[in-house]
Amino acid sequence: FPSNWNKILADIPHYSFNEQRLLPKIIKDINPDLTHFLHFNAPVTFRGEFVVTIHDLLMHKQKGLEATTLSPIKYFVKRLGYKGIFAFAVKKSQMIIAPSNAVKGEIVGYYKIKEDKIVVTHEGVDALPLTGDKKRILAKFGIDSPYFIYAGNAYPHKNLKRAISATVKLNKKRKEPVLFVVACARSIFSQRLEPLAAEMGATKFVKLLGFVPDYELGVLYRNSVGFLFPSLSEGFGLPGLEAILAGTVTLASDIPVFKETYEDSVIYFDPLNSSSIRKAMEEVLLLTPEARASLIKKAQKFARRYSWDKMARQTLKVYESCASLRSG
Repeated sequence: FPSNWNKILADIPHYSFNEQRLLPKIIKDINPDLTHFLHFNAPVTFRGEFVVTIHDLLMHKQKGLEATTLSPIKYFVKRLGYKGIFAFAVKKSQMIIAPSNAVKGEIVGYYKIKEDKIVVTHEGVDALPLTGDKKRILAKFGIDSPYFIYAGNAYPHKNLKRAISATVKLNKKRKEPVLFVVACARSIFSQRLEPLAAEMGATKFVKLLGFVPDYELGVLYRNSVGFLFPSLSEGFGLPGLEAILAGTVTLASDIPVFKETYEDSVIYFDPLNSSSIRKAMEEVLLLTPEARASLIKKAQKFARRYSWDKMARQTLKVYESCASLRSG
């Protein structure tokens, strides 16, 4: 870090009681003019001026025990805490940063606050490394057929069940199999995919890779038929942009946040209809090499408009508007 930066370790678990109890004291000892909480979990006892980033309202919409690993009682208690802390962050912050206008609209609608309290700063995107050996990486993961890829977690809202169903339907009409490859760190949710694929008769079409490092993921993106993003809810949509920059086609759910993030640079489908997902997959498979190259080139030009530098400058303006740290 530059000399005017100072990093302080707060060895506290996220979303814990100690986060609420200990973090305010650590910040008080620093005595900053302004604090930026990069997630909704701002301590409710904090009394300084602060900005908060709200990435999404997913947990407002995703309810029920299928979306958690907690017991029913713990889930109920933690959900009450979540709602209270979230409301504190929204109402007591000086300003709110959101990654998309879609999220901004949800916050305004749910909490009935003024729109000008929320500033949208679209995220940036970095190109993943493409220097790995294609033959070695494909062989490592046992990929020997054309494939669509998804990377991310396997939470219920990611809608992977319908993507698997679409893959089964796609392969009913084909002689050469097409795979659905899932790059996802192991968790209780990803572990549920294997028996689900077996139940749906999709075992030979679905490959669960586990965690894949960036230097291999970029190569997997580049050599895929397309990146399949069937999510029902997101705050922005960074993986689809990373896949585009790696050199593949992104297929995405026709939901407001993706329409905002990708505009006309991707192939859309109805995420609630597995046949619609299949048709989008077929559309990409049928692209001529020239049409595919043209679509990717157009999408890459679009994706490069997203910049971490631009996001940082917008964030700095938010700080200045709160604390008047600098003139102008």
